[in-house]
Amino acid sequence: MYSRAYQRLVSIPPLLWVSAFLLVPYASLFCISFWQVRSQQIVHEWTLHNYAQLIGNPVYLEVLGRSARIAASVTALALLLGVPLAYFVSMRAGRFKDLLYQLVIIPLWVSYLVRAYAWKTILGGNGVLNTLLIHFGILHQPASFFLYSPFAVILTLTHIYTPFVFLPVYASMAHIPKELIEASNDLGASPTRSFWTVIFPLSLPGIIAGATFTFVLSLGDFIAPLLIGGPNGIMISNIVVSLFGAAYDWPLGSAISLCILILVVALISITESIEKRLRVGGAR
Repeated sequence: MYSRAYQRLVSIPPLLWVSAFLLVPYASLFCISFWQVRSQQIVHEWTLHNYAQLIGNPVYLEVLGRSARIAASVTALALLLGVPLAYFVSMRAGRFKDLLYQLVIIPLWVSYLVRAYAWKTILGGNGVLNTLLIHFGILHQPASFFLYSPFAVILTLTHIYTPFVFLPVYASMAHIPKELIEASNDLGASPTRSFWTVIFPLSLPGIIAGATFTFVLSLGDFIAPLLIGGPNGIMISNIVVSLFGAAYDWPLGSAISLCILILVVALISITESIEKRLRVGGAR
C-alpha cells in the first residue's frame, strides 16, 4: 500500500530512537567494561581484568546465584498465584469478570515505591504482621527475620510482579475457543481434566511469557532488596548500582551488567523459541 521511500521515512524516527537510547549505551557499556580504574580515574587501556575479577571473586558469583534463586522463587510463586487467578477470572467469574480484572491491575497504578514501603511497614518489628502474631499469642515478642531478609524480598517482589504473570495468561485463556471446552465437557471430561488437557496446553505461551517477564524483572530489581533486603537480601543489581555510584568502578560494573544482559537475552531467546514451537504445534 505504501512506497518503499515512505516506509523508509517512517522507520527513521524509531531507528534513531533505538540507536540513541539502546545501541549507543550498550556499545559504551561494552567499551567501558574493558577499561580499568587507577587512582580513582578511569584509564582507557583495554584489558580483561574486570572479567577475570568477576569470575575469580566468589562474592560476585554467590550474589548472582542468590539473585537467580530469588528471581526463580518469585517466578514460581507468581505462577502459583497468577495462573489460577487468570483461570478463575477468564473462565469462572461470569458477570464479575471485568470488575475482578480491574482489581488485579489496579496495583499497577500505584507507585512501585509505595508498594515496597507498604511491605516494609507490614513486616517491620512494630508492623502489622508482628502485631497480629503477638495479639493471637503465636509470638511473645516481635520477630526480626520477617524484614531485611531474602524472605521479605521474595514476598515483596511476588506481590509486585504477579500481575505481569496474570495479564499474559489471562489473554491466552480469554482467546481459547469456548467450543473446545464444551466439547471436552460433552465427552465426559471433568473440569480438572479439561483444564489440564485443553486449557493449560493452549495457555502455555502466555504462561511462558509471564514467567519470563517476572524472572527478568526480578533478577534486575534493586529497589526492593535495598529497602527490605538487608545484607542477606542484596542482589546483583545492588552491586552494579554501588559500583557505578560510591565505588566509582564503572569498568567492573559494566562487565557485570554485560554478563547479566547476556543471560537475560539468552533466556528471552530460549523462551521465544519455545513459544514459537507451541504456537506452531497449536496451529497444527
